[in-house]
Amino acid sequence: MIDLLVAGGGPAGLATAIHAARAGLEVVVAEPRPGPIDKACGEGLMPSAVRALAALDVRVEGRPFHGIRYLEAAGTRRAEARFRTGPGRGVRRTALHAALALRAAELGVRVVPERIREVAWDGPAVRVGDLTARRLVAADGLHSPVRRSLGLHRPPPPGRPARYGLRRHYPVQPWSDLVEVYWSERAEAYVTPVAPDLVGVALLTTDRAPFDEQLRRFPALAARLPAGGGGPVRGAGPLRQRAAARVSGPVLLVGDAAGYLDALTGEGLAVALASAEQLVRCLVAGRPHEYERAWRRVSRGYRLLTGSLLWARERPLLAPRIVPLAARLPGLFHAGVNVLA
Repeated sequence: MIDLLVAGGGPAGLATAIHAARAGLEVVVAEPRPGPIDKACGEGLMPSAVRALAALDVRVEGRPFHGIRYLEAAGTRRAEARFRTGPGRGVRRTALHAALALRAAELGVRVVPERIREVAWDGPAVRVGDLTARRLVAADGLHSPVRRSLGLHRPPPPGRPARYGLRRHYPVQPWSDLVEVYWSERAEAYVTPVAPDLVGVALLTTDRAPFDEQLRRFPALAARLPAGGGGPVRGAGPLRQRAAARVSGPVLLVGDAAGYLDALTGEGLAVALASAEQLVRCLVAGRPHEYERAWRRVSRGYRLLTGSLLWARERPLLAPRIVPLAARLPGLFHAGVNVLA
């Protein structure tokens, strides 16, 4: 019987496996897709995520960025704040996945080409096909089949518009050492430098429309990008996903599977990495039930700040004032950005 079975070989699952292997646990990752796995992702690692990867001896390339800049869609008003605790890093999702997979392999983590959809346990053992483990970690993404099979999925609150993410790369030299966030009436566009000659553009929106159509709502940004020169578009959503709990018997949820609010503040990977560390600490201490409280603690800032910004974004009178207020209150904006960092 193995100590830990991880359902899902994305960043959250691999980080959990690395922490578990470093703690001396025998861990197997079940992931049906060959790596590296791409995904619609803003690809910006906040400084806390950069530090978490370094602590795992995960080496990632990419391009550093030193803060966040908010701009109106026309580029007329702006506010920016630089990090106090070191740079973040723009990293291609495939490069991040490859680096995590390499570190897991160095530690002897075994990856099996299995897709886990349903879970059954009998006493102390979790059984999934031919695999038997003492514990299962569900790291199987935004629409986690394991979360649903356990009855932990909760529908979104009524009346809240569903939001979606789209991402595309452009072969252009980054023009800033900051992540830029452009705000239009119904969407945001995130520009992350990921290489000396490449930027990623991620759109968050409630409108289900083609990427190029949505990009035209950001004229200042569109003017900087080569017309028709972008790579393939990847999408994800609806972004808001709720879980009733992070622990159910011998099963624990991590990453997007544990519940996701929105990508507005770019903290998803930082929270996933911090949660993975806490999850394994609880297991090693023999107190897996304490993981729920630990998850709430490490995700509290993300849930508070992202929830507040979403609340403002969804109000027609407040949404157009987000960038002007950030520009008018630079101290508050700087403090908020550095809480995220």
